[in-house]
Amino acid sequence: MLERRPFGRTGHASSVTLFGGAALARASQADADRTLELLLRYGVNHIDTAARYGDSELRIGPWMARHRKDFFLATKTGSRGAREAREDIHRSLDRLRVDHVDLIQLHSLGHPDDWDQALGPGGALEAAVEARAQGLARFVGVTGHGWTIAAMHRRSLARFDFDTVLLPYNFFMAQDERYRRSFEEVLAICRERNVAVQVIKSIARGPWAAADRTHATWYQPLEEQADIDRAVHWAFGVPGVFLNTAGDLTLLPKVLDAASRFERRPADEEMRAMLGATRMTSLFGLST
Repeated sequence: MLERRPFGRTGHASSVTLFGGAALARASQADADRTLELLLRYGVNHIDTAARYGDSELRIGPWMARHRKDFFLATKTGSRGAREAREDIHRSLDRLRVDHVDLIQLHSLGHPDDWDQALGPGGALEAAVEARAQGLARFVGVTGHGWTIAAMHRRSLARFDFDTVLLPYNFFMAQDERYRRSFEEVLAICRERNVAVQVIKSIARGPWAAADRTHATWYQPLEEQADIDRAVHWAFGVPGVFLNTAGDLTLLPKVLDAASRFERRPADEEMRAMLGATRMTSLFGLST
């Protein structure tokens, strides 16, 4: 069973590993139901999905009839305007078969133009705050990818008192001094405000090469259990963070297995050796 800890200020004790619902984007309901059994076996009690994750919300919906109280349920809107975001939220509730979600997140808010629109007058943030006031969502968060997202999250937290943030972090990205510094600054702000921090792309190896894709993730993941162990355990070395699982059902058991066996963070020398052996590289091009 996975450790549980307070998910920021929400009052919920979430499993340290959260289920990334992108893994259900193209799954059958039978595969989804087998996934639910795995999550329950490991004690995962937090689901993170999104309106734009294919069929994910539709696959999670049938789970909620019997297990709504067993999960902290989070989804996302990728829309930037209030009207479109409002429609996303209501559609997500219908697809998930619930009357509310625990967390609504502004999805992939990394580009300055998107940020200005979503957090400005008539933006998606207005719809999220409205949903919270109406009891359709309990908390509001923000997510994003790329080398600039930690700095953008600092900006977002200065603009609005978000309850959660989500961003990529792994050993490769931490070697970039600017990103590591920005990540640590966001982490410090979140600790001060009791904002939950979720990290993604912990087992990312790099962009897909010319070879056939062997997993559903949009990036090439680490595949060997020993490498996944190192990557997951390194991420858990950041005190208090929550780790979102990768968007592939075949990788899920390996990530959960690694998370359940965490004892210590691997030494940097061990991680550098893995970085070289697996040829880990940037998912997001050159850092800026």
